[in-house]
Amino acid sequence: MTYMNPPKGKSTPFDIAKSEELQKAAHDFRYLLNRGYPRKPSMELVGNRYQLTFDQRHLLHRGVFSDADSESRRKRKIPIGRIRNKDLVIDGYNVIITIEAGLSGNPLILGDDGFVRDISGLSGNFKKTERTEKALQWILDIVKRMKPRQTLFLFDAPISMSGKLAQEVRDLLKKENLPGDARAVKVPEKILIGFLGVIATSDTAIIDQSQQVIDLPGYILNKRIHSESILRWRGKRGLIARG
Repeated sequence: MTYMNPPKGKSTPFDIAKSEELQKAAHDFRYLLNRGYPRKPSMELVGNRYQLTFDQRHLLHRGVFSDADSESRRKRKIPIGRIRNKDLVIDGYNVIITIEAGLSGNPLILGDDGFVRDISGLSGNFKKTERTEKALQWILDIVKRMKPRQTLFLFDAPISMSGKLAQEVRDLLKKENLPGDARAVKVPEKILIGFLGVIATSDTAIIDQSQQVIDLPGYILNKRIHSESILRWRGKRGLIARG
């Protein structure tokens, strides 16, 4: 897999991931979280201690969690096959942006809790591209194969063109003869949190208040492209690419 070269003098997330200081910071951050220290002050303390950049802090934020939180989320995570005959709701931008990142060869992080996340921080600036169409088709392929009872896509209405994207997804569902709907809503979390079926998301706040969650991007990327851009923590070896 090839990656676009960054602007001259600018480090890529892959370069950032090689930092020994980042590995030490991850260890200390996890240590504090495991002892009940609040997340935000712990990040500030560790970040300042190791003089981490914004990108390094963001990577820790997306991938490092306490052992208790990680175990709790892993228990809520179910195999993809268990969506059959159940209602499925998809956290639209959360899932699509992560798949698009994998398609683009951009780094992703496999968190301590077993969920794959993008580390771009671009959700608020989302723009539909050809990769969006491919990501949606891959999602629908899974829906067709796994046969949930019905599928609901939710998009954040404040993000530009969400209504149009929801309409396109509704048209795709109809074209594929799949029962379901797509909506652009002001606060998707109000529907996602406490949903009685299965939720596809990597949003920690939603996972922590849900009973059955799937890592749809992680499953798709592993099956489709076996993405080597997924980074994960492996003890003393630090943050490395998953092959």
